[in-house]
Amino acid sequence: MKAAWQVFRKELIDALRDRRTLFMVLLSSVAIGPVLLVALSALVGQIERRAELREVVVQGIEHAPTLHNYLLRQTFTVKPAPADYEEQLRKSRLGDPVVVIGRHFEAELARGEAPLVEIVTSSANQRAQSSARRIEHLLRGFGSEQAMLRLVLRGVSPALMEVVQVEERDLASPQTRAAQLTGMLPFFVLMAVLYGALTAALDTTAGERERGSLEPLLMNPASRAALVVGKWGAVASVGMLIAVLSSFSFLPGQWLLRSESLAALFQYGLREALLFLALLLPLVTLFNQEGEQPWHLWVPALGQMTLMNRVLKGEPLGVADALVAALVCVLLCAASLAYVASQLRRAAVR
Repeated sequence: MKAAWQVFRKELIDALRDRRTLFMVLLSSVAIGPVLLVALSALVGQIERRAELREVVVQGIEHAPTLHNYLLRQTFTVKPAPADYEEQLRKSRLGDPVVVIGRHFEAELARGEAPLVEIVTSSANQRAQSSARRIEHLLRGFGSEQAMLRLVLRGVSPALMEVVQVEERDLASPQTRAAQLTGMLPFFVLMAVLYGALTAALDTTAGERERGSLEPLLMNPASRAALVVGKWGAVASVGMLIAVLSSFSFLPGQWLLRSESLAALFQYGLREALLFLALLLPLVTLFNQEGEQPWHLWVPALGQMTLMNRVLKGEPLGVADALVAALVCVLLCAASLAYVASQLRRAAVR
């Protein structure tokens, strides 16, 4: 262990002297929190501003005075669609879906028919796509109003059409709802640790060979296991430093949030930062779209991602589950160190 300690000190000093390593540490850990939160708040703020404008882009609104009246009563502003709206939607120059109304809309409505109304958008245009559902609900509201008026004119109570009363009850806690926005935090923190530690790991292996210092190092009386453990300890220390800076960078980063709703939903404080750190330290991801599964805890990185998402959702963090994820990392680390040590024993000193 004395020899391993000497190697550890030497590698850690080299890593901290290396400007490239320090740059990666600062870029991937300190800057990740503020940059991510600024980008996220800008996106949410843009969506909120567009929702507050309450604008509808329509082509052929002159053919539908009834619909025009309904939109005005809903406090929406009707804007005419540009002539080349399809091309602008394809090239993402137009940020709103376009409602296209047929020439015979009013006549068909008067005859009791269902006139066709198109909502033209592009799935590749994220700005327009995000507003398509809102416009669809608005038009369905118009359809419901017209249907009730037709029933009233025929002397039929609209209540007869409501066979059941449907009410939505959300079981998600405020933290769980907030995790839908902050769920990307574990991924970025994990990637920061992996990329930052990778730079230090490459420097202790390929960097040693490039500088010509690997062979003199192997000529020392220290065992290969001591060399490997010392190098691993230095890389692990750099990774832990990045984990600390990444986890805590989101705390001051919240000051940069420009969206009030996002600031209210963002549940990340000192407790979450410390739990993130405790989960990241044993780590030497994957996107989960189908819910948590028991086997996720046995997969390195995915296990840490699963547990960090539990922290953001405010769910209980089981000690047994945390130990499973940590044990897998420890066993994988031990096997990797043993393999590298065996490779160094076979290395020929020239």
